[in-house]
Amino acid sequence: MQKYEKLEKIGEGTYGTVFKAKNRETHEIVALKRVRLDDDDEGVPSSALREICLLKELKHKNIVRLYDVLHSDKKLTLVFEHCDQDLKKYFDSLNGVIDLDVVKSFLYQLLRGLAFCHSRNVLHRDLKPQNLLINENGELKLADFGLARAFGIPVKCYSAEVVTLWYRPPDVLFGAKLYTTSIDMWSAGCIFAELANAGRPLFPGSDVDDQLKRIFKMLGTPTEETWPDISTLPDYRPFPQYHPTQGLAQVTPKLTARGKDLLASVTQHFGYQQRKQWLILTSTTSILPSEMTDANNIFQL
Repeated sequence: MQKYEKLEKIGEGTYGTVFKAKNRETHEIVALKRVRLDDDDEGVPSSALREICLLKELKHKNIVRLYDVLHSDKKLTLVFEHCDQDLKKYFDSLNGVIDLDVVKSFLYQLLRGLAFCHSRNVLHRDLKPQNLLINENGELKLADFGLARAFGIPVKCYSAEVVTLWYRPPDVLFGAKLYTTSIDMWSAGCIFAELANAGRPLFPGSDVDDQLKRIFKMLGTPTEETWPDISTLPDYRPFPQYHPTQGLAQVTPKLTARGKDLLASVTQHFGYQQRKQWLILTSTTSILPSEMTDANNIFQL
């Protein structure tokens, strides 16, 4: 740890404290994530090991870079590239107004990073604004892979306790443990809508039932006809038969017609296949400005 000078505490992560620090040799600013090691025999938390293993394999400009791992008897420190803020803090800095070019830029980068993860058979499983970091160049990076999992064939059973409530898809809310890239794509769709509304969450539920009710009121309550075998999900229970009264197009009035179509395509695929993600990514690039929005313009909004 002599190599780094701690400058300030910048937050609490999934399993430890995060500090802004400076490399004493290169003067580069980094982020130190200090992992709590319990006194029992369990050693390093599985979430920390998972993040280390995955980030060693995931090298991409839209995924936060893990520089180093420092380990001693009583502490483990992960050294990451430093980003100035996360998307949640960026939302908090807005006054209800966001430039559509910024929306397009951030969405493109989110999907590009996510497509890379999925092409490497990795599910993030905890996408939310707090886990999307933004640097001074306006680059958005996926972070906090403490809940991420590798997936493959055959489909495995995973935990249903994943993804922050507001960004959790209906099948997982009903206790599904068999899922694939659709879990991340639903979260991405919710974040897309939140971007388009300058930080106003799409489905800010207070608990699981309220979350499902908000989703069904907007998109309609699924039935066995529209969602075969929904009643077989572990935590399924019937809900009133809501009919959509306010679609996604109405809650994102600032999006272009193509943007609204893209949002609908991201959120409607419960049985999403990886091939579709590349189609979505391709269609996203066609609605982007010819150049990324300048970072100075982004942070002056």
